[in-house]
Amino acid sequence: MIPIRDIDETQAPLLDHLIELRARLLRCVYALAIASAVSYYFVDQILAILVHPLSTAFPDGHGKLIYTKLYSAFFVNLKVALFAGFLFSFPVVANQLWAFVAPGLYAREKKAFLPFLIATPVLFTMGASLAYFIVMPTAFKWFVGFQGDKGGLQLEALPGIEEYLNLVMQFILAFGVSFLLPVLLMLLNRAGIITRAQLVAARRYVIVGITALAAVITPPDVVSQLMLAVPLLVLFEGTLVVMRFVERKDAEAKAAEDAAASTLPTTLP
Repeated sequence: MIPIRDIDETQAPLLDHLIELRARLLRCVYALAIASAVSYYFVDQILAILVHPLSTAFPDGHGKLIYTKLYSAFFVNLKVALFAGFLFSFPVVANQLWAFVAPGLYAREKKAFLPFLIATPVLFTMGASLAYFIVMPTAFKWFVGFQGDKGGLQLEALPGIEEYLNLVMQFILAFGVSFLLPVLLMLLNRAGIITRAQLVAARRYVIVGITALAAVITPPDVVSQLMLAVPLLVLFEGTLVVMRFVERKDAEAKAAEDAAASTLPTTLP
Protein backbone atom coordinates (compact mmCIF):
# COMPACT_ATOMS: atom_id res chain seq x y z
CA MET A 1 0.00 0.00 0.00
CA ILE A 2 1.29 3.50 -0.90
CA PRO A 3 1.74 5.70 2.18
CA ILE A 4 -0.58 8.70 2.43
CA ARG A 5 2.42 11.02 2.58
CA ASP A 6 3.66 9.72 -0.80
CA ILE A 7 0.21 10.24 -2.33
CA ASP A 8 0.13 13.83 -1.09
CA GLU A 9 3.60 14.46 -2.53
CA THR A 10 2.57 13.11 -5.94
CA GLN A 11 -0.60 15.20 -5.98
CA ALA A 12 1.13 18.44 -4.98
CA PRO A 13 2.72 19.16 -8.41
CA LEU A 14 -0.61 18.44 -10.13
CA LEU A 15 -2.44 20.82 -7.80
CA ASP A 16 0.20 23.49 -8.43
CA HIS A 17 -0.30 23.11 -12.20
CA LEU A 18 -4.08 23.30 -11.84
CA ILE A 19 -3.80 26.45 -9.71
CA GLU A 20 -1.47 28.01 -12.28
CA LEU A 21 -3.81 27.00 -15.11
CA ARG A 22 -6.75 28.57 -13.28
CA ALA A 23 -4.82 31.81 -12.78
CA ARG A 24 -3.83 32.01 -16.45
CA LEU A 25 -7.38 31.24 -17.63
CA LEU A 26 -8.67 34.04 -15.42
CA ARG A 27 -6.14 36.41 -16.97
CA CYS A 28 -7.39 35.41 -20.41
CA VAL A 29 -10.99 36.06 -19.34
CA TYR A 30 -10.02 39.44 -17.86
CA ALA A 31 -8.17 40.37 -21.06
CA LEU A 32 -11.20 39.39 -23.17
CA ALA A 33 -13.58 41.33 -20.90
CA ILE A 34 -11.43 44.49 -20.91
CA ALA A 35 -10.84 44.33 -24.67
CA SER A 36 -14.57 43.78 -25.30
CA ALA A 37 -15.52 46.69 -23.01
CA VAL A 38 -13.11 49.03 -24.82
CA SER A 39 -14.36 47.73 -28.18
CA TYR A 40 -17.96 48.42 -27.16
CA TYR A 41 -17.03 52.07 -26.52
CA PHE A 42 -15.77 52.25 -30.13
CA VAL A 43 -18.43 49.92 -31.52
CA ASP A 44 -19.73 52.45 -34.06
CA GLN A 45 -16.27 52.90 -35.55
CA ILE A 46 -15.64 49.14 -35.62
CA LEU A 47 -19.03 48.49 -37.20
CA ALA A 48 -18.28 51.14 -39.84
CA ILE A 49 -15.12 49.21 -40.72
CA LEU A 50 -17.01 45.93 -40.97
CA VAL A 51 -19.74 47.35 -43.24
CA HIS A 52 -17.28 49.14 -45.54
CA PRO A 53 -16.93 46.19 -47.98
CA LEU A 54 -20.71 46.16 -48.41
CA SER A 55 -21.03 49.92 -48.87
CA THR A 56 -18.46 49.85 -51.69
CA ALA A 57 -20.36 47.02 -53.37
CA PHE A 58 -23.39 49.22 -54.10
CA PRO A 59 -23.20 51.19 -57.36
CA ASP A 60 -23.66 54.57 -55.68
CA GLY A 61 -21.69 53.62 -52.56
CA HIS A 62 -24.77 53.99 -50.34
CA GLY A 63 -26.70 50.89 -49.36
CA LYS A 64 -28.96 50.00 -46.46
CA LEU A 65 -28.71 47.64 -43.53
CA ILE A 66 -31.98 46.95 -41.78
CA TYR A 67 -33.13 45.21 -38.61
CA THR A 68 -36.63 43.91 -38.03
CA LYS A 69 -36.46 43.30 -34.29
CA LEU A 70 -36.19 46.20 -31.86
CA TYR A 71 -33.41 44.57 -29.85
CA SER A 72 -31.40 43.41 -32.87
CA ALA A 73 -29.19 46.50 -33.07
CA PHE A 74 -28.20 46.20 -29.40
CA PHE A 75 -27.21 42.54 -29.72
CA VAL A 76 -25.32 43.32 -32.91
CA ASN A 77 -23.27 45.88 -30.97
CA LEU A 78 -22.56 43.27 -28.29
CA LYS A 79 -21.51 40.72 -30.89
CA VAL A 80 -19.23 43.23 -32.62
CA ALA A 81 -17.63 44.16 -29.28
CA LEU A 82 -17.04 40.50 -28.36
CA PHE A 83 -15.65 39.72 -31.81
CA ALA A 84 -13.26 42.68 -31.74
CA GLY A 85 -12.38 41.93 -28.11
CA PHE A 86 -11.41 38.38 -29.03
CA LEU A 87 -9.15 39.59 -31.84
CA PHE A 88 -7.49 42.27 -29.69
CA SER A 89 -7.01 39.98 -26.68
CA PHE A 90 -5.59 37.08 -28.70
CA PRO A 91 -1.94 38.14 -28.10
CA VAL A 92 -2.56 38.02 -24.34
CA VAL A 93 -4.22 34.60 -24.61
CA ALA A 94 -1.33 33.26 -26.71
CA ASN A 95 1.19 34.70 -24.24
CA GLN A 96 -0.56 33.02 -21.30
CA LEU A 97 -0.64 29.71 -23.17
CA TRP A 98 3.08 29.99 -23.94
CA ALA A 99 3.90 30.93 -20.34
CA PHE A 100 2.03 27.85 -19.09
CA VAL A 101 3.60 25.40 -21.55
CA ALA A 102 7.14 26.78 -21.80
CA PRO A 103 8.45 25.69 -18.34
CA GLY A 104 7.83 22.06 -19.28
CA LEU A 105 9.84 22.27 -22.50
CA TYR A 106 13.55 21.81 -23.05
CA ALA A 107 15.54 24.66 -24.56
CA ARG A 108 15.64 22.88 -27.93
CA GLU A 109 11.86 22.34 -27.83
CA LYS A 110 11.28 26.01 -26.98
CA LYS A 111 13.42 27.03 -29.93
CA ALA A 112 11.43 24.72 -32.22
CA PHE A 113 8.02 25.80 -30.91
CA LEU A 114 8.59 29.57 -30.88
CA PRO A 115 8.37 30.02 -34.71
CA PHE A 116 4.91 28.43 -34.66
CA LEU A 117 3.81 30.86 -31.95
CA ILE A 118 4.94 33.77 -34.10
CA ALA A 119 3.55 32.36 -37.35
CA THR A 120 0.05 31.77 -35.95
CA PRO A 121 -1.08 35.44 -35.62
CA VAL A 122 0.79 36.38 -38.81
CA LEU A 123 -0.97 33.72 -40.91
CA PHE A 124 -4.33 34.43 -39.29
CA THR A 125 -3.95 38.14 -40.08
CA MET A 126 -3.00 37.33 -43.67
CA GLY A 127 -6.12 35.20 -44.12
CA ALA A 128 -8.41 37.75 -42.47
CA SER A 129 -6.90 40.55 -44.57
CA LEU A 130 -7.42 38.56 -47.77
CA ALA A 131 -11.06 38.06 -46.81
CA TYR A 132 -11.64 41.72 -45.89
CA PHE A 133 -9.80 43.53 -48.67
CA ILE A 134 -10.30 41.19 -51.64
CA VAL A 135 -12.81 38.38 -51.12
CA MET A 136 -15.66 40.22 -49.38
CA PRO A 137 -15.76 43.26 -51.73
CA THR A 138 -15.71 40.94 -54.74
CA ALA A 139 -18.37 38.59 -53.37
CA PHE A 140 -20.64 41.38 -52.11
CA LYS A 141 -20.44 43.21 -55.44
CA TRP A 142 -21.50 39.99 -57.15
CA PHE A 143 -24.40 39.50 -54.70
CA VAL A 144 -25.60 43.10 -55.03
CA GLY A 145 -25.43 42.82 -58.82
CA PHE A 146 -28.64 40.77 -58.82
CA GLN A 147 -30.77 43.76 -57.87
CA GLY A 148 -32.56 45.74 -60.56
CA ASP A 149 -35.68 45.59 -62.67
CA LYS A 150 -37.05 42.04 -62.89
CA GLY A 151 -40.07 41.86 -65.16
CA GLY A 152 -41.46 45.22 -64.07
CA LEU A 153 -40.66 44.73 -60.40
CA GLN A 154 -37.72 46.40 -58.70
CA LEU A 155 -35.47 43.93 -56.88
CA GLU A 156 -33.53 45.75 -54.16
CA ALA A 157 -30.90 44.37 -51.79
CA LEU A 158 -31.86 45.14 -48.18
CA PRO A 159 -29.62 42.89 -46.07
CA GLY A 160 -30.31 42.51 -42.36
CA ILE A 161 -27.59 43.69 -39.99
CA GLU A 162 -27.53 40.39 -38.08
CA GLU A 163 -27.23 38.24 -41.20
CA TYR A 164 -24.59 40.54 -42.64
CA LEU A 165 -22.51 40.51 -39.46
CA ASN A 166 -22.68 36.70 -39.30
CA LEU A 167 -21.53 36.55 -42.91
CA VAL A 168 -18.60 38.92 -42.26
CA MET A 169 -17.45 36.97 -39.21
CA GLN A 170 -17.79 33.74 -41.19
CA PHE A 171 -15.54 35.15 -43.89
CA ILE A 172 -12.89 36.49 -41.49
CA LEU A 173 -12.76 33.42 -39.23
CA ALA A 174 -12.90 30.95 -42.13
CA PHE A 175 -10.01 32.56 -43.98
CA GLY A 176 -8.01 33.31 -40.83
CA VAL A 177 -8.28 29.80 -39.37
CA SER A 178 -7.77 28.12 -42.76
CA PHE A 179 -4.51 29.98 -43.25
CA LEU A 180 -3.19 28.17 -40.14
CA LEU A 181 -2.89 25.00 -42.26
CA PRO A 182 0.93 25.30 -42.55
CA VAL A 183 1.24 25.58 -38.77
CA LEU A 184 -0.84 22.43 -38.27
CA LEU A 185 1.09 20.45 -40.89
CA MET A 186 4.48 21.54 -39.55
CA LEU A 187 3.51 20.67 -35.97
CA LEU A 188 2.37 17.21 -37.07
CA ASN A 189 5.60 16.80 -39.02
CA ARG A 190 7.81 17.87 -36.11
CA ALA A 191 5.90 15.52 -33.81
CA GLY A 192 6.65 12.62 -36.17
CA ILE A 193 2.99 11.95 -36.95
CA ILE A 194 3.24 12.70 -40.67
CA THR A 195 6.14 13.03 -43.10
CA ARG A 196 6.65 15.04 -46.23
CA ALA A 197 6.64 11.85 -48.31
CA GLN A 198 3.20 10.92 -46.97
CA LEU A 199 1.81 14.36 -47.82
CA VAL A 200 3.28 14.21 -51.32
CA ALA A 201 1.72 10.78 -51.85
CA ALA A 202 -1.65 12.07 -50.60
CA ARG A 203 -1.54 15.32 -52.62
CA ARG A 204 -4.61 14.47 -54.72
CA TYR A 205 -6.65 13.73 -51.59
CA VAL A 206 -5.45 16.96 -49.98
CA ILE A 207 -6.61 18.92 -53.03
CA VAL A 208 -10.04 17.31 -52.82
CA GLY A 209 -10.17 17.96 -49.05
CA ILE A 210 -9.21 21.64 -49.44
CA THR A 211 -11.83 22.09 -52.17
CA ALA A 212 -14.50 20.48 -50.00
CA LEU A 213 -13.44 22.58 -46.98
CA ALA A 214 -13.66 25.79 -49.02
CA ALA A 215 -17.13 24.78 -50.21
CA VAL A 216 -18.34 24.15 -46.65
CA ILE A 217 -17.00 27.15 -44.74
CA THR A 218 -17.57 29.85 -47.34
CA PRO A 219 -20.88 31.21 -48.71
CA PRO A 220 -22.35 29.20 -51.59
CA ASP A 221 -20.70 31.04 -54.45
CA VAL A 222 -17.87 29.83 -56.65
CA VAL A 223 -15.86 33.05 -56.35
CA SER A 224 -15.47 32.83 -52.57
CA GLN A 225 -14.67 29.13 -52.72
CA LEU A 226 -11.94 29.62 -55.30
CA MET A 227 -10.47 32.57 -53.41
CA LEU A 228 -10.05 30.34 -50.37
CA ALA A 229 -9.08 27.09 -52.09
CA VAL A 230 -6.33 28.55 -54.28
CA PRO A 231 -4.37 30.25 -51.44
CA LEU A 232 -4.71 27.10 -49.31
CA LEU A 233 -3.24 25.01 -52.12
CA VAL A 234 -0.37 27.49 -52.44
CA LEU A 235 0.22 27.34 -48.67
CA PHE A 236 0.17 23.53 -48.80
CA GLU A 237 2.80 23.43 -51.53
CA GLY A 238 4.86 26.03 -49.68
CA THR A 239 4.69 23.89 -46.53
CA LEU A 240 6.08 20.94 -48.48
CA VAL A 241 9.03 23.08 -49.55
CA VAL A 242 9.67 24.16 -45.95
CA MET A 243 9.42 20.53 -44.80
CA ARG A 244 12.04 19.49 -47.34
CA PHE A 245 14.40 22.18 -46.07
CA VAL A 246 13.80 21.27 -42.41
CA GLU A 247 14.15 17.53 -42.96
CA ARG A 248 17.37 18.06 -44.92
CA LYS A 249 18.72 20.28 -42.14
CA ASP A 250 17.78 17.67 -39.50
CA ALA A 251 19.47 14.93 -41.53
CA GLU A 252 22.66 16.98 -41.82
CA ALA A 253 22.62 17.70 -38.08
CA LYS A 254 22.13 14.01 -37.29
CA ALA A 255 24.93 13.02 -39.66
CA ALA A 256 27.23 15.53 -37.99
CA GLU A 257 26.36 14.13 -34.55
CA ASP A 258 26.99 10.55 -35.72
CA ALA A 259 30.31 11.60 -37.24
CA ALA A 260 31.32 13.34 -34.02
CA ALA A 261 30.30 10.31 -31.97
CA SER A 262 32.28 7.96 -34.20
CA THR A 263 35.47 9.99 -33.70
CA LEU A 264 35.29 9.82 -29.89
CA PRO A 265 37.92 7.51 -28.40
CA THR A 266 36.55 4.29 -26.93
CA THR A 267 37.49 3.55 -23.36
CA LEU A 268 38.20 -0.07 -22.52
CA PRO A 269 36.87 -1.32 -19.17
